Amino acid sequence: MKLVSSGRARRRAAASSVAPVCLHTGTPCVLASHSPIPSGQRSPVMCDPLRMSDLSHVDETGSVRMVDVGAKPVQQRRAVARAFVRMAPATVARLGDLPKGDALTTAQLAGIMAAKRTSELIPLCHPLALSHVGVELRVADEGIEIVASAETAAQTGVEMEALTAASVAALTVYDMAKAIDKQMTFEVELVEKTKQ
Repeated sequence: MKLVSSGRARRRAAASSVAPVCLHTGTPCVLASHSPIPSGQRSPVMCDPLRMSDLSHVDETGSVRMVDVGAKPVQQRRAVARAFVRMAPATVARLGDLPKGDALTTAQLAGIMAAKRTSELIPLCHPLALSHVGVELRVADEGIEIVASAETAAQTGVEMEALTAASVAALTVYDMAKAIDKQMTFEVELVEKTKQ
């Protein structure tokens, strides 16, 4: 059996195919991450090499990458994220007595645990040694406000850890209360990011 090198196979495939067409420019896409489309077919894709060059996790060819932070100084970093889970007032009143148990304590622990596992959940995040994670839940008339904070001394920011903590805490509240409230919604936002 004769093996063909992957480079030769790619050149042969490229010769019998056309590149996808970019929806932004209307021209063939030259990004290496897009597979060739068989000859005679045109497939629109969302890409723009100029816009992608501004993204830290995308290289000049459009491939994803982990950012090299090796040359950055170690600094004290902090981030705070907020989530709000909207629910019926009757659901708010039952949060301590749900079929699955106490939603607030469970959500607080879930948020802290999630922050520590962020690099396992978000593929291009750096694993960070967190010096502190805090998750606070406040009961309001129309739902639960979650404020998650994360701190570290590192070469990269800690906002993904704060956002992950707030998100997973919100998801946990949702999971705990979904049996009695099918209309819940939630939103998550970054509210603070600092370094010293």
